[in-house]
Amino acid sequence: MIYAENILLCIAVPLIISLLFIRGEVRRYVSAFLLGMGVCLIAAYISGFLSLATGMGENDTAIFLSPVVEELMKLMPLLFFLVLFSPEDRTLTMLAVAIGAGFATFENCCYILTSGAESLTYILIRGLAVGVMHIVSIFALSIWLIVAKRLQVFSFPAVLGSLSLAMTFHALYNLLVSEPGVSSLIGYLLPLLAAVGLTYLYRKLPHFAE
Repeated sequence: MIYAENILLCIAVPLIISLLFIRGEVRRYVSAFLLGMGVCLIAAYISGFLSLATGMGENDTAIFLSPVVEELMKLMPLLFFLVLFSPEDRTLTMLAVAIGAGFATFENCCYILTSGAESLTYILIRGLAVGVMHIVSIFALSIWLIVAKRLQVFSFPAVLGSLSLAMTFHALYNLLVSEPGVSSLIGYLLPLLAAVGLTYLYRKLPHFAE
């Protein structure tokens, strides 16, 4: 058993103090990173409650419940910021990456404290896989929200559709890594391949990389 709240407090306090000494985009990034860690904790509460309420096991929860809860929770602050402040495209994608990075960092810290860090190879694989997966899913969401807004099709169905794709990607990753062997290898490579593809797309789309 770990005390996730205490872990979050330990990591967050130095970052919160650092906000007093930084400005501009760096400050927004750190704030969104902190938000991502908080979202991760809340998502864990919700997934845990749903797991107990439905009687699902650990694997079923990871495949069927966690992707839905986690992607929805990551989207909410991003969507709130988009609707309320109408930020520039570059700012929105930066905030999305920060939320995803904060989420993945806190999740990995909790995992290491729960399962140990004896195997450096496995920890590196998990960092590259889970860390990239959370960033890729919300980064893709932010790009789709920007495209939908540019094309003037920004609506509930558009948001729901993009969220469904993120949930499916997340669930597919969890499903693949739940089984050892070739399945896990494909799962670990999936976020990295998606990251390469999104990076290429991001650089090709006009005005995105400015």
